[in-house]
Amino acid sequence: MTGRIVLLGVTGYTGGLVLDALLRRGLEPVLAGRDGAALAAIAERAGGLATVVVDVTEADSVARLVRRGDVLISTVGPFERFGHGVARAAADAGAHYIDSTGEVGFVVDLRRQVHERARETGALMLPAFGYDYVCGILAGTLAARTAGPELRSVDIGYFATGSLRRGLSHGTRTTLRDGLTLPSARRRAGRLVEERTGSRVRGFDIGGKRKNATLVSGTEVLFLPTGFPALDDVTVYNGWFPRLSRPLVVLSAATAVMIRIPHGRRIVDALTRPMIGPPGGPDAVERARTRTHVVAVASGAPGPLAEVHVEGPSAYSLTGELMAWAAERLATTPPRTAGVVGPVEAFGLGRFVAGCAEIGLRPVSPRRLLHTFAQVWEGGG
Repeated sequence: MTGRIVLLGVTGYTGGLVLDALLRRGLEPVLAGRDGAALAAIAERAGGLATVVVDVTEADSVARLVRRGDVLISTVGPFERFGHGVARAAADAGAHYIDSTGEVGFVVDLRRQVHERARETGALMLPAFGYDYVCGILAGTLAARTAGPELRSVDIGYFATGSLRRGLSHGTRTTLRDGLTLPSARRRAGRLVEERTGSRVRGFDIGGKRKNATLVSGTEVLFLPTGFPALDDVTVYNGWFPRLSRPLVVLSAATAVMIRIPHGRRIVDALTRPMIGPPGGPDAVERARTRTHVVAVASGAPGPLAEVHVEGPSAYSLTGELMAWAAERLATTPPRTAGVVGPVEAFGLGRFVAGCAEIGLRPVSPRRLLHTFAQVWEGGG
């Protein structure tokens, strides 16, 4: 192994899942966080791991956390509040960086603020490397490749099989609540634009049924066009609660009006606070009851050209396994590039597809698309 793996945020729900995935791979990460006693207890249960106490709000503290060649995994959010200093420290040190953010605005900021610095130091930066938004990039890339030269747009829908009523973490509920007041990024006519979250509804064919999904943000709008210069439009939708798609459009519009009036944001926060729920997230039994299903539809002037569906474990299990896979690879193999990039640019399509398959995230598409998938896998990327 060429560098240490440092896990920041292990006392949280997502951090715990990442730790479990790392340990299953036989890896021994350094555990970092603010609460020394909590870190020590987790480290002891994990077999005696090293720990480092760090305060992410103090630049000097974060700067001492990593060195060149290390891999820093961060699950400490909200990333708009706590993530910038951590990412900057990794870029300055030449340490590779992986995070679990679902905040696309944060990723946009990283590309603008630390991309060039990371290229200078050789740091590979992989933000949003979990369920958000690796699944959509996998499906979207395969669909775009299948579509061929007529490709102009990709629509991506995130769905889940099984009940999510008791299967959402505190962090996810908070993100969903906060997302009502934040715009969603789309790629339209070759440009990045913002639209009101939930302002669009699109239907997708899932398991023989037509299910609706509403407009959300996704890093697919940032990273898919890198490999497909002719890709003018990219839009991401969430269909976790397809029956609520139309009501969510109304709620989104009402929220947009409310936050413009005096004290409106405070009122919205108070009314939606019950959405957040208790700390933590679904246990292994609950996670086993849901699976990930993501679809990408690639289109051109004639209409739809290709459709790829991918399925995998629950959103939370998938996030832990994805981040552990990426960390192991970066700690053992010199990266092929540096800077703030997406999964395909970071690993090459063949290795990325193989890595997803290793943890159970695979296409479940018609035969002609599976043939294309097989060609990608065999090509190695």
